[in-house]
Amino acid sequence: MSRLLSVFLSVVAICVVVSPVRALADNGPVVATVNGSDIHLKDIEEARMRLPERLQKMPVKAVFGLIVSSLVDSKLVATKARKEGLQDDAAIKRQMMRIEDQLLERVYLTRYIEARVSDKNIKDRYEDMVRDLSGGEEVHARHILLKEEAKALEVLKMLNDGGDFNALAKEHSQGPSAVNGGDLGYFKAGQMVPVFSDAAFALEKGGITKSPVQSKFGWHLIKVEDRRPVSPPSFKDVESDIQLELSSKVANDFLKELRGDADIKLYNMDGSEMKDKN
Repeated sequence: MSRLLSVFLSVVAICVVVSPVRALADNGPVVATVNGSDIHLKDIEEARMRLPERLQKMPVKAVFGLIVSSLVDSKLVATKARKEGLQDDAAIKRQMMRIEDQLLERVYLTRYIEARVSDKNIKDRYEDMVRDLSGGEEVHARHILLKEEAKALEVLKMLNDGGDFNALAKEHSQGPSAVNGGDLGYFKAGQMVPVFSDAAFALEKGGITKSPVQSKFGWHLIKVEDRRPVSPPSFKDVESDIQLELSSKVANDFLKELRGDADIKLYNMDGSEMKDKN
């Protein structure tokens, strides 16, 4: 940052502190004027939220001068364009209407969702999640995947003769987990294909299937390394996910309701009416 910009930011900061008479309750203090038109601190904050994420993460002071300069230029050019009647151009009017529609949609949906997704809703959904998980169990398993039953039986005999499961998985398994000794980590019932999941959850810790288990992927030899109760995630870890889940449902239900009450006609690119609207 140049020294001149640093000095400028310091002056602005002082003016903000010592000039409360220029502050407005909703828009914050005036930080610049362009031919008598005010630019407020709120304009700066809103413009900052439209910056690339990398710049949004920077301290406000670091981008303050850049944003003010950009807004000043914007006002100057827009004023010049209005003087020349550009606002009456048909193409501009269409774009402005589209921008207005998008802005109204975004703001309305945001307010609609915020009014219906409260902190209590999020906490209630989390408590339901915890109840659903309570009493559940997950297993830590390994497997050796083979395409032919005969080969699976051959490897099973090696295991029964004292062969090391990890070593045999690395040597013979045809699945992507072979390099890790067939390690699949922990998983809950239902996270794997049913036949595999049922076989794994029927084993005790340290147990190996007595015969190969067939799935659509091939023939599996399964070993359970561990079993443990399912631990629900902390509220902090899933709060944002729950908020997104509830918000999406509220928005989708609202849009479905609007579509149900609307007279919508869809057309193909050639202007003919679309028969299949799904």
